[in-house]
Amino acid sequence: MVDGVRLPRLPPARVRVQDLFQLLRYPEGIAGPGGSMDLDLRKLRYFVAVADKLHFGRAAEELHIAQPVLSRQIRALERDLGAALLTRDSHGVTLTDAGRQLLADAGPLLASAHAARRRVTVAARGSRRLMVGFRAGIPTAPAVNLFAARHPDVLVDVQRIESDDQAPMLLDGRIDIGYVRLPIDEAGLRVAPLYTEPRVAVLPAGHRLAGKEEVTEADLAGEPLIWHADPSTQPTGRPHPNAGYLARGVDETLEHVAAGRGISFLARSATVFYSHPEISYVPIPDLAPEQVCLAVAESRVSTMVDDFFTAAQTAAGTTAECGNYEMWQRGGNSIS
Repeated sequence: MVDGVRLPRLPPARVRVQDLFQLLRYPEGIAGPGGSMDLDLRKLRYFVAVADKLHFGRAAEELHIAQPVLSRQIRALERDLGAALLTRDSHGVTLTDAGRQLLADAGPLLASAHAARRRVTVAARGSRRLMVGFRAGIPTAPAVNLFAARHPDVLVDVQRIESDDQAPMLLDGRIDIGYVRLPIDEAGLRVAPLYTEPRVAVLPAGHRLAGKEEVTEADLAGEPLIWHADPSTQPTGRPHPNAGYLARGVDETLEHVAAGRGISFLARSATVFYSHPEISYVPIPDLAPEQVCLAVAESRVSTMVDDFFTAAQTAAGTTAECGNYEMWQRGGNSIS
């Protein structure tokens, strides 16, 4: 299922890329007579530009095409779908219910098309390469070693990713498979849990609780909190009444904490990647643990990806132990 679009899945994880661009089915007849159609990706890109700008002139400028041409393409798309996507009146342009549904579906579809083009380009060079993304603190070596035993001719590259990069990089093909931390937008992805790990409180070095062996959520009640700009990345998955500064990525979060603007939370294993002289990491056992998962685009069809997926699941216990051991080896005193 990709944002409400049900795709054929015969053997598990065997969704073909071409299935994303054929036989799209929408409720209430939006797909037109017979309930199916072939979707023109060029028209879809044009629609997304208009939906983003809610202005034909500005969208045409961005697309480097004439406004009348853009208007004709949108009308043709509406005829293809058998539904009005936009309402045009003296007040401007707004999306209809059908338009909002198509916009929700468009992201994964266009990203999958881009990923397919990227993979074709790599294959044309005769390359056998797998790009594995990982969040800080998650060791990839156990799975890479298992995978290499079966595919010694495949070059495995690894790339560290941030929370807001997880889904986009999987969908557009920049990474083939990823070790991710929840929450993540699962639209267009297959996500399988691997293991959980504790979190720590991230406190300014001069904080009243810095240096404690552990703290509780009650100890931190009322503290101003610093979160990633996406509220869904908060531990509870809900906006917090004490949320203050917003940050993109761990580095920005640590700088805000070091400046005394608030506190935050971090997966315990990630602390080995982020040391800071003005930061104290303190265990907080009663905070819900962080879930580490493996994710791959539903459209990704590859024996190599399937085999790495299996290797990563097989190595999940070792991966978790490696993360904890590396943290201890670096000096568990960073968790003070």
